[in-house]
Amino acid sequence: MNRALKLDWVLMVAVLALLVLSTLLVWSATEHRTDLTGGDSTAFVRKHVVNIAIGLLLMVAVCATDHRWVRIVAPLVYVASLGGLVLVLTMGSTINGSKSWIDVGGMSIQPSEFAKLAVVIGMALVLAERTEGRWRSRVGGSDVVMMLLVAAVPAALIVLQPDLGTLLVLSATVFGVLAAAGTPRRWLALLFAGGLAAATAVVAGGLLKTYQIHRFMAFTDPSLDPKGAGYNVQQARIAIGNGGLFGQGLFHGRVTQGQYVPEQHTDFIFTVAGEELGLVGSLVLIALLGIVLWRALRIASRTDDLFGRVAAAGIACWFGFQAFQNIGMCLGIMPVTGVPLPFVSYGGSSMFAGLLAIGLLQNIHARTIAPAAVRRASTPGLLAVR
Repeated sequence: MNRALKLDWVLMVAVLALLVLSTLLVWSATEHRTDLTGGDSTAFVRKHVVNIAIGLLLMVAVCATDHRWVRIVAPLVYVASLGGLVLVLTMGSTINGSKSWIDVGGMSIQPSEFAKLAVVIGMALVLAERTEGRWRSRVGGSDVVMMLLVAAVPAALIVLQPDLGTLLVLSATVFGVLAAAGTPRRWLALLFAGGLAAATAVVAGGLLKTYQIHRFMAFTDPSLDPKGAGYNVQQARIAIGNGGLFGQGLFHGRVTQGQYVPEQHTDFIFTVAGEELGLVGSLVLIALLGIVLWRALRIASRTDDLFGRVAAAGIACWFGFQAFQNIGMCLGIMPVTGVPLPFVSYGGSSMFAGLLAIGLLQNIHARTIAPAAVRRASTPGLLAVR
């Protein structure tokens, strides 16, 4: 069967639409940022297009790879991600209080973005290798422990940066992978309770950085520090509120073009959509993200391969929680953390990791429909009837 016919085209069209929308929003958010562009209004959008092109090439490469090689390469991807996290702690750049970036040839790489995908496929591979071939496929305590160990090492390295936003996304992803793997409910309840206890202990023990405490306090009440930690949230709400139903038009948002919202091309890019495209445009963006989640969960539910099912479900949890966290902080219903909006925010690492995950979803989808095609082709008259 032709490889293109095996694609989930609904998923592909939704992702491409998000990339087009992303390009317009990044362009609008950076057009007048002379401090970033050096006077070239298209500098950032050109870099963004290059990031998208590289990401699409990576997606195609993963999609076209034989599924047996995907499982063979998975441990190497995991080890490489750990190497990147160790490297960033030794020679990384500190931005906004977090040592999360490595400068490579004029490009800033954020290893923690790739760690999300590495943890998903690492946990899926461990479960598949431990349960396939057993007469009982039920997930046991030792399986859960092994999967948690796979996630614990990169999580600990991310804590050392520290990158609270990525840690929250990774924690939600791990929980989703465990649930998709069929982990007993008592284990999930214990893990959830343990996570809450750990978070409480961190806060009570004074282990959070000062700026993290200020961000949390600003989340509870932005008016406590309107010119400091609460500034981002207040300006984000103003920008989104200015948009009304249909928005002020691309490149015409007063708050956006006035550069009142910090990091508007990265973490707060949803405010550009809210102000310039309005409620309708924002809902279209959210709907496209929803389609991506729907197709990922559909792929997970239709495959008989345990590795593919757990990996697809984990990717859906990753995208879903990260999108909720990003949009939520722009609306003031979630604390401000440095997480990008999948497929929309400017940033090479996030774009590369996200499109690699889409390539993996397409690879799993192709494996799912191939056996059905073979059965139809081997049954005389069946294709004609259908």
